[in-house]
Amino acid sequence: MNSINSSLKKAAIIAVGAYVPEDKLTNADLEKMVDTNDDWIVARTGIKERRILKDPNKGTSFMAIEAARDLFNKKNINPKDIDAVIVATITPDMNVAATAAYVASEIGAENAFGFDLQAACSGFLYGMSTAASMIAGGRYKKVLLLGADKMSSIVDYTDRTTCIIFGDGAGAVLFENNDSGYGWEDEYFRSDGSGRAFLNIKAGGSLFPTSEQTLKDGMHNLYQDGKTVFKYAVSEMTNVAEKIMHRNGLDAANIAYFVPHQANKRIIDAIAKRVNLPNEQVMSNIEYFGNTTAATLPLLLNDYESKLSPGDRLVFAAFGGGFTWGAAYLTWAYNN
Repeated sequence: MNSINSSLKKAAIIAVGAYVPEDKLTNADLEKMVDTNDDWIVARTGIKERRILKDPNKGTSFMAIEAARDLFNKKNINPKDIDAVIVATITPDMNVAATAAYVASEIGAENAFGFDLQAACSGFLYGMSTAASMIAGGRYKKVLLLGADKMSSIVDYTDRTTCIIFGDGAGAVLFENNDSGYGWEDEYFRSDGSGRAFLNIKAGGSLFPTSEQTLKDGMHNLYQDGKTVFKYAVSEMTNVAEKIMHRNGLDAANIAYFVPHQANKRIIDAIAKRVNLPNEQVMSNIEYFGNTTAATLPLLLNDYESKLSPGDRLVFAAFGGGFTWGAAYLTWAYNN
């Protein structure tokens, strides 16, 4: 695939927002729940704490709505001007009913339509491509993209291999046509369906509908073959990051930041080393939030927003269940 044609309208991120729950689940808390300890968790993942949405009456939509409102408030944006709302998530409020449709209604985006996008931890990155294409095509002026997941709703807190990794959160970005020439530049996405055996929730879909047996066997909780996922994530995220950098003439000298999915600190460090990027050019907040799945990339942008300037070159990379993965190149379009 070639770089996006520069003659098309270029879609840029013009605002970001975020929401994370107040309640923290620390490594010390997990020590009381499963056979683990702080040193082991930090050494294996780089995570010290993660946020948990404890209220059983609040789902993914609650966090997405709060992230959207944060974005609107920061930039004084009227939700009635939004044309479309996309929610990247693997933990929708309900099956069948699109979470994005509910979010759009609740935030007052009465002129927008909404739909969900499911590509696991790659969901937000794929959503960025979707939003940018909608803008570049000229049919839409403002597309709100949210990455939100209530991972605590699908994690088994007796399984120490998964419960230490994941947290809850949501992030938002607004895409709009930008006259500065900055914005979405290039992308390279891949997938491999054989990977679904190694990272999944087996039951609840058409293959294994909910039954007494699937509930008894714990088939509705997240399953991950950690070693296989780690191997694939490092290899494939490195490959796509190198691909996008090479064909756009990017290296450590002209990249402001590498923006990797926050799956595991060891994965992030291994990829940065392979593409020759120093730590100070790698965005990271996994220590405080863990892996929030579709929310990791927008939460990074929100945390680093004040450090970004127009023209800054950002390289994104993500890897998720499916397997899905990819990398993208974006130039930042505004001052905070």
